[in-house]
Formats: sequence, C-alpha cells, structure tokens
Amino acid sequence: MATGANANAAVGCRVDYTVTSQWEGGFGANVTVTNLGDPVSNWTLAWSFGAGQKVTQLWGGEFSQSGSAVTVRNTSWNGSLATGASVTPGFNGTWTGSNPAPTSFTLNGVACTGQPTGTSTTTSTSTSTSTSTSTSTSTSTTTSTTTTSNPPPTGAATGFASQNGGTTGGQGGRTVRATTGTQIHQALCSRASSSTPIIIEVEGTINHGNTSAVSGGSCSTASGVIELKQISNVTIIGVGAGAVFDQLGIHIRESRNIIIRNVTVRNVKKSGSPTSNGGDAIGMESNVRNVWVDHVNLLASGGESEGYDGLFDMKNNTQYVTLSYSTLRNSGRGGLIGSSESDLSNGFVTFHHNLYENIDSRAPLLRGGVGHMYNNYYVSLNESGINSRAGAKAKVDNNYFKNSRDVLGTFYTDMAGYWQVSGNIFDNVTWSAPDSEHKPAGPDVKSTTTVGIPYSYTLDQAACVPTIVGRTAGANTGMRESNGVC
Repeated sequence: MATGANANAAVGCRVDYTVTSQWEGGFGANVTVTNLGDPVSNWTLAWSFGAGQKVTQLWGGEFSQSGSAVTVRNTSWNGSLATGASVTPGFNGTWTGSNPAPTSFTLNGVACTGQPTGTSTTTSTSTSTSTSTSTSTSTSTTTSTTTTSNPPPTGAATGFASQNGGTTGGQGGRTVRATTGTQIHQALCSRASSSTPIIIEVEGTINHGNTSAVSGGSCSTASGVIELKQISNVTIIGVGAGAVFDQLGIHIRESRNIIIRNVTVRNVKKSGSPTSNGGDAIGMESNVRNVWVDHVNLLASGGESEGYDGLFDMKNNTQYVTLSYSTLRNSGRGGLIGSSESDLSNGFVTFHHNLYENIDSRAPLLRGGVGHMYNNYYVSLNESGINSRAGAKAKVDNNYFKNSRDVLGTFYTDMAGYWQVSGNIFDNVTWSAPDSEHKPAGPDVKSTTTVGIPYSYTLDQAACVPTIVGRTAGANTGMRESNGVC
C-alpha cells in the first residue's frame, strides 16, 4: 500500500473529471490525471467537493475523505507515472441538492493547471453526465473497496478461504506426480497420517478406467471418483500439458485445508453411464472447511435431463471456500450453497474473476450464509443467476452481466434472501415480473441489506471484467491473475 507521495513531486498535471452516471442521490465518476512533469513512483491526488458530495467506494486507488476534502493514493500496482502517463481512479458517491464538479485538483501537492509549472494556469476540468434506464437493460458504474491492508500475494488463497486460519493445502509437504486417479489415491494413502501435507501434481486424463479405490490408514477412497474424505493439507494441481478429469468428479467430505488448481473437470453425470460424484464436477459436504479452487474449468454438456447436476456444490456445513479465476460452462446448474431450505449451516464463500457461460440457473444458489461475488463475468444465464434465498446475504460487487435473464434475486421459493450491490454492469439483461416465489432484483437493482467482508480485496473496474477474466480465468492460462489493467 502506498503511504505517501514520491519525494520528487510532479511539476505539472492535468485532470479530466467525468461523471459517468447519475441517479437520485448517487453518481459515478472517473478522475483521469495526467502527469506533465517529472516521473513519479508514488502519487497522491486530492480535491474538494463544493456541495457536500461523499465518496462511498473507489477503485484504482485507496481513498480517505475528511469533510469535503478527498485524498486518493495509488495502489501497489499503479504508483509509477511517467511523464505524459495517466491514471484513472473511479468512484461512486452520494449527493444532495446539486452535484457540481470539483474546480481544482492537486497531484503530490502540486496544482493541476493543465500546464507544467511556470506556464499559464488554466485548470482543465471537463464534466459529462449520462444515464440510461430500461426495463430490460441497466448499466451502472464500477466501484472498489477501501482496503485496510494489501491483497494476498499472487498464488495465495484469497477471499473467505484466506480466513479461519487460512488455506495452504499441502504447502511444506512432499511433491508427487500422478497420471491416473489411482495414483492420486495412492499418494493420499501413502502419507504418514491423514493430515500430513502433500502436493499432488497431475498430468494427463483421469477417468473411470484409471481410477480405483486404494486402502490405507491416512485415506478413505473410492473407485469412480477422486475421493478427498476425512483428510487435510492437500494440494492437487495440474502441470505439464494439463490435467483433465473426464466424467470423473472430485468429492470433498469431512476435510479441511484443500487446494485444487489448474485442472479441468468435465461431463460428470448422476444418471446414464458412467456416473460419478452425484453428477457434481466438484462437490463438498459434511463439515468441510477452507477450500480454495482456482484456475479450473468446470463444464457439462447439458442439464438434469441429460444426466448432469451442479458444477460446484457445497452442503451440510461447508464453510470458508473460494472459487477464483475459473470457468463454468454449459450446465443447467452452476452450483449451490446449501442443499435445502433447512441446510443453512453453509456459507462464507467467495467467487471472483470467474466466467459463467451458458448456465441455466444457480450462479450460485445461496441458502443461508454469506456469499461474496465480485469481478465475475456472467454471459447467457438463461433462467436465473445469483439466487439468494432462505435468509442468505450476497455481496455483489463490480460484476459484468451480459445477455442474461434475472441475474439476481430470490427465485423458486417464498423464503427471501438479501443482497448488497455496487458497481455492477447489466448489459442486455432481461427482468421478469415478480410473483410470490419469484422476486428478481431488477430492473431497478438496489441493496436490501449490508454485508461485512473481513478480508482485503481490490476491485477491478466492471467495464474491464470481460477482458480481464478472458485472459486470466481457467486452466492452462499460466495461472495469471489480474494486475488491475484492462
């Protein structure tokens, strides 16, 4: 986190302040500052509002506000500003009465006049306002969160998986290589105990033909599924040419501290032949804690009528889970948190930088508990999307929804759930009429609760989410992560 300006302050700057959208009592804006002086390695941008406006959330920097004075400092990744370079923090704010643009700005304490110091002093500030409202499409600006510490380093568990003692998988344990499902089970069963750390590198296609049960005191395995039962401290990671679990699911039960990265799980069925894992690509149940699933591809070839179930399911007291930088495609059901309206002991789940594409519903279905969905790209949610019900609370930040229907709400039940929304973009989203068991959040999407998030995170601009997710999400992408740049 940047804590101050560079010793060599910029000696000239220009600011373009643009109101990108405005609604009753609220607005979004971008502040583009261009360095016209010497290069700087850290920057601090400051201005004052003239009509009592307040910044509520901001991306592309870390902000504070005292009275009318706003201060924005660079993040860890955008502090360097060469001569002629620009940076664009953006924010959401509130207003009452009127919303005039600020009339002056400073960069590292130097007034932004549009010229290097010593020349004419005409402030360059432009303002534009546009709003768009439709019963089928709504677009809002992007926002960020004020963080109290730096986000986790690349390659470390994020979101709720970073809580409750953290998720480190097999860190510190020996590394073994597996090219069959049986070898994965053998690696688990060869440990000194069920909690001995291990990293299992997987390459090749894992299927029913090469996956058998293995016995041992440190494992409890089964044939026809990758069984992670009553174990802890395990990492499974795809390497080399890639790892594909073909028609073979991964089942996590009564386990904790599990990491799964850089693998593909496809076409897992609960009916037809062959079957595996109740039709779930990855399923968790019965007192599971701290699971991080990252850079995976989860896909089916249809819905329940074709024999498939969920891509990413959690039930019966599963908590502290993160799904990040992954793709979920071509399924009737994206995933659930809680198997019924009485299974409410699950939650504390984070979904970020994932692609959901051609999913009928459950993106995810959240029954009770808390879920945090940010910087996901949702395309072709055919029936419904984030389904918060039975008292669940969903925090939905800076996601991009496209060509979809009823992307947020309470669906197929009269047991309401709740949501806190900010900075999402709704691009060609259709909202249906509400009824007793169908309560879409739109077209006028507003928060119905507040949700506290205990960990640090940095939001990408919602408008950049399709590009960022496109180059980072999924297996075999080099496990790249967002650097905050479109």
